[in-house]
Amino acid sequence: MKTSHDVTQLLLEWSKGNGNALDELLPLVYRELQKIAHRYLSREQSSNTLQTTALVHEAFLKLVDQNRVEWQNRAHFFGVAAQAMRRILVDNARQRLADKRGGGVEKISLEEGVIDVSDEKASDLIELDAALQRLCEMDEQKSRLVELRYFGGLSIEETAEVLDVSIATVNRQWRLAKAWLYKEISAG
Repeated sequence: MKTSHDVTQLLLEWSKGNGNALDELLPLVYRELQKIAHRYLSREQSSNTLQTTALVHEAFLKLVDQNRVEWQNRAHFFGVAAQAMRRILVDNARQRLADKRGGGVEKISLEEGVIDVSDEKASDLIELDAALQRLCEMDEQKSRLVELRYFGGLSIEETAEVLDVSIATVNRQWRLAKAWLYKEISAG
């Protein structure tokens, strides 16, 4: 079984142009990306048109299409993957909102790394994205943490591993980031 170190080595080899490394890497990261996307979409309402496989494929295509990214390690890869998923989900919400133009809007929940992006919540997702960009300007690590937990669907433990911080730090920063985002979105 391949370890996180093996994934990092394959990413580094792929960055150097080794196509065989990508062939070995694909099944390893694809399963993890699929697990993240499945966790995220498992609580989706059936009205959502975005499926786990489609989200993983879109995110992976964006990652593979990166021009000469020098992957630093597994954490860097999954951080970029979470950003790609975030962009896909926000673009999907914007498109749905443009298509729908209205409807009852409910507030979204920042619980357990799951977001419900139903048609009614598309504008809230866009508002969250804007607030998250403002948080990034103030505190990039808290922004990455939210991105990994909320858009990437990672657990507290997985987030700590990716960010290379303690579980206690993730718990503390997660609480602070949620409180800041709640205040920011409520004020808007």
